[in-house]
Amino acid sequence: PNYTIFLNCSQLNLLYTSLGILFIFKYFNFASHSITVIFQKLSIPVHPITLKLMLPVGISFYTFQTLSYVLDVYKGRIKAELHFGKYAAFVTFFPQLVAGPIERTENLLQQIREKHEFDYDQATYGMKLMAWGFFKKLVIADNLAVYVDRIYNDVYSYKGFSFVVSTIFFAFQIYCDFSGYSDIASGTARLFGINLMTNFNSPYFSATIKEFWSRWHISLSTWFRDYIYIPLGGSRKGTLRQYANLMITFLISGAWHGASWNYFIWGGVHGSLQIAENVFRIKTDRERKHNMTWFLSVTGVFVVVCICWILFRAENIREAFYIITHALDGISDTKQYILNGYWDLQLSKEMVIKIFLSLVILLVCDYVSLKENVIDRLSRMPIKCRWGIYYGIIILIIFWGRFGSSQFVYFQF
Repeated sequence: PNYTIFLNCSQLNLLYTSLGILFIFKYFNFASHSITVIFQKLSIPVHPITLKLMLPVGISFYTFQTLSYVLDVYKGRIKAELHFGKYAAFVTFFPQLVAGPIERTENLLQQIREKHEFDYDQATYGMKLMAWGFFKKLVIADNLAVYVDRIYNDVYSYKGFSFVVSTIFFAFQIYCDFSGYSDIASGTARLFGINLMTNFNSPYFSATIKEFWSRWHISLSTWFRDYIYIPLGGSRKGTLRQYANLMITFLISGAWHGASWNYFIWGGVHGSLQIAENVFRIKTDRERKHNMTWFLSVTGVFVVVCICWILFRAENIREAFYIITHALDGISDTKQYILNGYWDLQLSKEMVIKIFLSLVILLVCDYVSLKENVIDRLSRMPIKCRWGIYYGIIILIIFWGRFGSSQFVYFQF
């Protein structure tokens, strides 16, 4: 009994220590500034306390990974790992260390404990997955980033169609940037015989916001479900409690992304949308027929998600509000509205073709993956056909890719 009490106390101390480190590095300055503003509004003179600390890369990811381990051990779901080297490998497994997926103990740690030998099929699958990740990152995300940054880094110099296009571009930029990293990480892990969890599953083909979150950043959304939403009571304690739990979970999810009111509001909007879907009994049905109704639902969800991305990408709430309220300026003259946006973005015809074709490839692959694994399907094709596709992807990466231009978006989190 004494050992059990000691073990539980040690686990709780590790839990509080992990959360404390995350708070100091990521949220201390934000909390200090917010408190200072409140006191100043009350005419109480206060000097803000700020810490000039460099944010460790990937701190939000490996902190949550260690928290899941501590909580699972504390709840008795798994046994504590007594081998420090194996535990350290679980926390610092290099392919997914800085931007996920946020792995669970029962999946990654269990595989680290096992003996691995080189597996040709696993390795080739991993290399194909890495190639697809590099295509999404270098060809799509980094090319789109140029135009997104041009508009969002100088918001007040633009209006109209340029906001619409740059926001759509950002939706695909952040998706291809983050899912590209996840594919590269999972592919690299496969070379070592490690299978990481799927982090994205065609999120822009979601017919509801709830379905979107079951397809987007799956490792994080399931983490919040298992360690925040369900422990709060989930849907077991009545409708109002369920809605409150949903909102709390999404507000925390927004806060996880950054110490800014933009992220809180972004999380709150997504929580509100899920509550609204529950109120109006809009059900997620992944097996529904892909007819016009489904297509319109997918389009509507994509538009709503894009509007929410404005809050995510804008520097502050004021800029986000400016973009939303000026996105349709001049739309009465449709031709000039589109031309002005084209000129603002400074898009060349060659780049329009490049972006269009690369997005078509992405959307076709994502649509096919709704029914089956694209890489497995490629592997069943005739050898000339599949190798033609492999070489085609490599050629596109070499000639269309934008190299050395930007880091991964989620490194900042």
